Amino acid sequence: MPETPRRARQAATLSLVFGAVLLAGAATGAWGDPGTPAHRPSADAAPAARAAAAPGALAAGQDPAGAALSEQQAERLIGANGDRWGAYYSAQEYAEFSQGLDGRYLGVGLSVGRGQDGVTAVSQVQPAGPAAEAGIAAGDRLLRVDQDQADRLPVTEVVARLRGREGERQAGSEVTLAVQRGDGDVREVRLRRALLDSQQVAVERLDKGVLRITVRAFTSGVAEQVRAAVAGAHAGVVLDLRGNSGGLVEEAVGTAAVFLDGGPVGSYQDRGGTRELTAPPGGDQRTPLVVLVDGGTMSAAELLAGALQDRSRAVVVGARTFGKGTVQQPSRLADGAVLELTVGRYHTPAGRSPEGTGLTPDVPATASEDAGALALRVLAGLGTRA
Repeated sequence: MPETPRRARQAATLSLVFGAVLLAGAATGAWGDPGTPAHRPSADAAPAARAAAAPGALAAGQDPAGAALSEQQAERLIGANGDRWGAYYSAQEYAEFSQGLDGRYLGVGLSVGRGQDGVTAVSQVQPAGPAAEAGIAAGDRLLRVDQDQADRLPVTEVVARLRGREGERQAGSEVTLAVQRGDGDVREVRLRRALLDSQQVAVERLDKGVLRITVRAFTSGVAEQVRAAVAGAHAGVVLDLRGNSGGLVEEAVGTAAVFLDGGPVGSYQDRGGTRELTAPPGGDQRTPLVVLVDGGTMSAAELLAGALQDRSRAVVVGARTFGKGTVQQPSRLADGAVLELTVGRYHTPAGRSPEGTGLTPDVPATASEDAGALALRVLAGLGTRA
């Protein structure tokens, strides 16, 4: 099945709500152009006067809110503008996407990835979710989704099937998987989809009082979860943003504020001009901090890493980030669908845009090196800030 701009954009949405589902594909470029919105979707405020607008009537830069565009017309508009990150969503798809940004998603509680050998495997299983209750574990090979062989589908399509096709996207709907552990027998399991918490923050307490905080995506409430985790931590923090697909820019800014005593976090453009992003005073500037990044670190996650790097608050360790530095503005169309178009770029406090180039870590990890272990060595060398 070929990748369309719409499907590539949906892949990023699925990546966000599953929590780094497509890390392998994102890092290798195997599934097209991923991306996630850099800010919370705007409320529907379409003027009635534009409800009958046709695609040809939209001037360059004009907000398409209220326009009567079919999916095909919307895709043509995206293509005509050369918008790499633009996308069209049906009303139902966008409602599900917004639900994902609020920290919930409809699914079976597993993440999948595809290695260079072409094998589709389970990369993560959510505790107490339908997949976990059926005994599926990370590392299991996913052979079939319903009657289709998983390895013959794009990873994005595998994820879409797990979430459900049109008419199946409701709690209690079923999907049948064939899985295999190692060289064992192939096992067929029938799972019922459920509304699950996306669990985008994981906290691990390491030796000598060091915290490793993994943030998989910036959904609602992530900044407060990071703040709660950091409270009382003095030995050091490793903030792991590897595979983080982005999300809500206010959550990324809020996370930056946990480690900054006020000041700039970045800026972005929209149709109203340039918006400055700042942290309120009172953040923790004493605890040593290392930020882990890789080729799957995108969008709002790049903004966060770049802000902490520019402000000399953290040492960034790992690999060059993905390189998505643009902002998409959602507009509600006449039929309730949503068209997202790129309206500008965001920049770090030093004026850098990661678009197309990504961010370079302060301490690169070689391909054969354990980046997590390298981050801990760097953290040990930082000492306690005065």
